[in-house]
Amino acid sequence: MTTTRSTRIGTLSVPGADLYYEVRGTGPLLLISQSGEGDANRSSDLVDHLTADYTVVTYDRRGLSRSTLTDPARPGTLPEHADDVHRLLATLTDEPALMLGCSLGAVIGLHLAVRHPTQVRALVAHEPVAPWLLPTNERAHHERELFELQDTYRTDGLSAAFPQIARVLGIDPANQDTEPDLTPQPMTAQRTTNFDLFIRHDFTAVVRDTLPVTDIAGLTETRIVPAAGRTTPRTVFDYRCAQELARLRGTELTEFPGGHNGNTTHPAAYATQLRRVLRNVD
Repeated sequence: MTTTRSTRIGTLSVPGADLYYEVRGTGPLLLISQSGEGDANRSSDLVDHLTADYTVVTYDRRGLSRSTLTDPARPGTLPEHADDVHRLLATLTDEPALMLGCSLGAVIGLHLAVRHPTQVRALVAHEPVAPWLLPTNERAHHERELFELQDTYRTDGLSAAFPQIARVLGIDPANQDTEPDLTPQPMTAQRTTNFDLFIRHDFTAVVRDTLPVTDIAGLTETRIVPAAGRTTPRTVFDYRCAQELARLRGTELTEFPGGHNGNTTHPAAYATQLRRVLRNVD
């Protein structure tokens, strides 16, 4: 591991990939598993608000940015992504960690909690994109939405797919409330490449994914905190998954500032709520 200013940077070899990761701050270890095309730098503003209280770990999911694949034609499944996090945590700590999973990252966290329940003390699962949490008819509807998005992307490109993605996730880019002075997130060539992997491959992985709901309901060693954005429409896919996770766990849904991407649009308020939630883990 190397150190750049206050950030410790490392690479971990895992089956089928080399994972890039960053470690910042001091205190209990908190791993953030990002959403969508997000890599280790996706939640940089949020991390800035957390490093005084936590040792924050972020990483590039296999295939994104600096986490290179052994076989680029074979990106990861959700169980493989969870195994990557298992190996990363095992490298960094012998103690049960805290975890924030956003969207796809929340599903990775659920897989990790089922397979390695003593490794994660608490998982804040913010709007997991997990169709298997939904009733059968609703699940089929949202799986079709994801496949239709892939078709739009393959036919007409990212600019045509963006409005559909926003609609499915309940995001209104034209009227999105944000905190001031956020770090710009321009659509770089690297982000475009990451979106390609996310839409072409991770959407398929989400639809094909499954976990026995009995395994989720029966988790006792990992505290699961189902979470959703305060402004996320109550009828959209990601909010409904969070609702069903809360019902399955027999707990209330915890609200966080902003919508689906509250971790990037409202980092200061999001960090405040996250600290509040994590203080109540024990």
